[in-house]
Amino acid sequence: MPLFRRSRRSSRSSLHAPSRDLRSTGLPVRFGISALVMAGMILLAVVLVTVGWWGARQVLLDMAERSAQDAGRIMTERSRRIIDPAVATLRQLAFDPITQAGELDTRLARIAAFSADLVANPLVSAVYVGYPNGDFLLVRALRGAEQRSFFRAPESARFLVQTITRNANGQEHGQYRFYDDDLRLLSLREQPEYHFDPRTRPWYASANRALMPSISAPYVFFTTRQIGISLSQRAHASEAVVAIDMTLDDLATSLGNLRLTPHSELALVDEAGKVIAYSDMNRVLEQDGDSFRFRSLDELNFPTLSLLARRARSGQTNALYHAGGQEWLGLSLPFNVIDDHPLHLLIAAPGDELLGQLERNRKTMVLIALFLVIAFLPLGWWAGRAIGRSMERLAARARRMSRFDFREQGKTASMLREVNMLTEMVDNVSLTVEAFLDISAILSTETHVEQMLQQVLEKFIQATRCQAGAVYLWQRESGQMQRAAGYGADHGLAESFAHDRQHTPSSNTRALPDGSLRVELDLRGRNGSLEGLLVLVHAHDSAHGDPRFLAFARRLSGMLAVAIETRQLIAAQKALLESLIRLMADAIDAKSPYTGGHCERVPHLAIMLVERLAQEREGPYAGFSLNEDERYAFRLAALLHDCGKVTSPEHIVDKATKLEVIHNRIHEVRMRFEVLWRDAELALLHQLPQALSEQQAQALEAQRARLREDFAFVAQCNVGSEAMSEEAIARLARIATQTWERHFDDSLGLAAEEARRLAATRQGQAAQVLPVTEPLLADRPEHIVPWDEEHRPAVERGDPRNTLGFDMTLPRYRQNMGELHNLGIRRGTLTPEDRFAINNHIVQTLVMLKSLPWPESLKSVPDTAANHHEKMDGTGYPRRLKASELPLQDRVMALADVFEALTAADRPYKPAKTLSESLRIMANMCRERHLDTELFRYFLRSRLWEVYAGELLKEGQIDAVDIVEIEALTGTAAS
Repeated sequence: MPLFRRSRRSSRSSLHAPSRDLRSTGLPVRFGISALVMAGMILLAVVLVTVGWWGARQVLLDMAERSAQDAGRIMTERSRRIIDPAVATLRQLAFDPITQAGELDTRLARIAAFSADLVANPLVSAVYVGYPNGDFLLVRALRGAEQRSFFRAPESARFLVQTITRNANGQEHGQYRFYDDDLRLLSLREQPEYHFDPRTRPWYASANRALMPSISAPYVFFTTRQIGISLSQRAHASEAVVAIDMTLDDLATSLGNLRLTPHSELALVDEAGKVIAYSDMNRVLEQDGDSFRFRSLDELNFPTLSLLARRARSGQTNALYHAGGQEWLGLSLPFNVIDDHPLHLLIAAPGDELLGQLERNRKTMVLIALFLVIAFLPLGWWAGRAIGRSMERLAARARRMSRFDFREQGKTASMLREVNMLTEMVDNVSLTVEAFLDISAILSTETHVEQMLQQVLEKFIQATRCQAGAVYLWQRESGQMQRAAGYGADHGLAESFAHDRQHTPSSNTRALPDGSLRVELDLRGRNGSLEGLLVLVHAHDSAHGDPRFLAFARRLSGMLAVAIETRQLIAAQKALLESLIRLMADAIDAKSPYTGGHCERVPHLAIMLVERLAQEREGPYAGFSLNEDERYAFRLAALLHDCGKVTSPEHIVDKATKLEVIHNRIHEVRMRFEVLWRDAELALLHQLPQALSEQQAQALEAQRARLREDFAFVAQCNVGSEAMSEEAIARLARIATQTWERHFDDSLGLAAEEARRLAATRQGQAAQVLPVTEPLLADRPEHIVPWDEEHRPAVERGDPRNTLGFDMTLPRYRQNMGELHNLGIRRGTLTPEDRFAINNHIVQTLVMLKSLPWPESLKSVPDTAANHHEKMDGTGYPRRLKASELPLQDRVMALADVFEALTAADRPYKPAKTLSESLRIMANMCRERHLDTELFRYFLRSRLWEVYAGELLKEGQIDAVDIVEIEALTGTAAS
């Protein structure tokens, strides 16, 4: 908080000209009383509007109640009219001649009157007559395809006439007749299974000749199995009974048509609360054959109607109530249209539908009242608005700061002096905090010390409101301070100057000729060592002259000192890591006199190629790019790509001949030929003590010539410069059959491991008796070195120790030094065991590098270093990865490694190849999908091989290269 007070009192530097002083402008805060006046007037308006609204609501409720009562009377009348047409129809039919007709034909002649009644009243489902003798005639309207299907009626049938007549013996005869709209008979169907006696039905027994017909309780109709009621009356001039059926479904549909509003709810209930009629009868009715049951309101979960029914039982027949989060107007009316069956009609209409217009009128009145009140507040509104805007801007600024947004906004003067003063203080705080945040962001993201110092210094000057500044770094070698960053006017800030690091105070202030003050602050690391100097130039004012300013600047400079120390430490560690890696690469090259420079040449070519790829802006590699971390990771991977060779035996890596182990065993073989040579001479001399005859001398010379030829052949086989043919293998086997005598014990002078292996092969055999006859060349048991658990590498796919995904075939033995086995190598000088020992260096490369704690930016180093022997078709090693699993950097490493190996002139097992030979071999490897064809074509066209050759190849290796011809060898069309 003292810092904020100092900032408010300070003036702006020359770099940041001070804004207009807002503290002396505007009105005193007492003028803000206008806001209180406005608030009082608004409060008065709110009270008036609230009272008016309450009165209007009472009026609306009274109007709604009267509307409900009127609606109730209308609904009562409508309910009465549901049954009255059917009653009138029944009275008319009681006088119809059909009630006295004794013959069926006479009765059928009168069905026109029945059908007219059916058409006139949609509630009537059937009209029928029951006669005292048990005859029966019923006319039914067929409404819809469902009813016609039920009675299996013709498509155009409009009416069904069901008749039952009895003969003198009382035997029943049932028939169905189907008529169209014009009462033309469509079909007559005998119904022998139709058995019905109307005299047994309740409607027949209850009928009388009163003015009002008898109404039955709901029951299941005989034919349709529907549930409904029957209205019956005895005929005027006979004992016949006429009746009308009304289904509850039709009654419910009629009730639904009587809704007051679109979302009204209607239900017909009895005294027990059972629902007799509702718009969806399937929900209220449980029917099983002739038995049925009406559900109650509570069972049906109708909260609106259930609450209305409970209020009606308590005497509240109409009321405004809430149900389901909505206001409803409810009515409970007695439904006395069915005698002896006291029912109630429940009607509930949503209040917003009934009183919607009244609600809109109420809102209009409220708006008018508010407008009239506001019209009388222009002065209070203007003053309150002016003051409110100032406070809102200040509040918005504070709100942004509370949400960690400290960006400086434009300044606007307020009428209140105190508001202007507070705005100025908030601006100073915002500027300082924003500078802090920027400094923190720069320190955490910028990796270059010079750029970081420049950016931090700019924010530092802004935070401290100084005029200028500079950061100097201590140069230990020269004993001087060297300027690394500067900001603002010069003020005599030199590029460098001598500095006594032993007698440096933590801060030093002195005046400058222009009246400014210069402050020097030490930049010391966490261990107290001097890292540099921070120089600030500021105005000579009270804010900067306060000792607390120096304390603030010194604490802030500590962040800068630690950042410098950290960056320099990171740079030193990075340089140390790269030096150690280069040291390892150089050690690998120095380990073998024949591969010296390999770990230097491959990275050189690989980095040159990947940098060229990153520069492409079109073509297949236009999307490839490398940031600084990725470049560094690739360079380390390239340097470490053969680090596993530190584990490879030199005698295998440098194996120039087939018999070479630690030494070239051809000398041992030659010694045996020498023994045979001398044996031949001695054998002959022992046989002939006198001088040799000419024939004997010729025989000796012939044997010597054969030995020379055989040894020359064996020596040629040992070199491995040519492929071994089957004839050469056979000749080698014949030469090996020659024998010589060993007179000395071959178990003497052996190393412990060699002695153990020899003893193991001769275990269980009889002791040798010297001299021993041995073949000239042999694959002895002691030549084989088997795998043991200690030396068996985990490279096979099924090996549970294989955690890095290796997929290599392990040779049967760790080493096979058999003489015929080695001399019989078909091509080159390496046996399968030797080849695996060499290939194992890449396994060790991955194992060694994966064990290191690489930072996130260098996580790709182990894989990039270890994947350069993989092939695009997945047949490479050590993990048989395919092209889709190899990033572009890995494929670049593979190509660079092959090109260097082909052009290297320091390999003992092959001569150096020319450029054209090397590129042709690589083209064939592309065709066999060992190398990336697209990448090789790019390498070929970029002519980087030419640059590499000019730098590192011998003059005799550089020859003419036909790019088109070589590209054609890849098997892909040149584009």
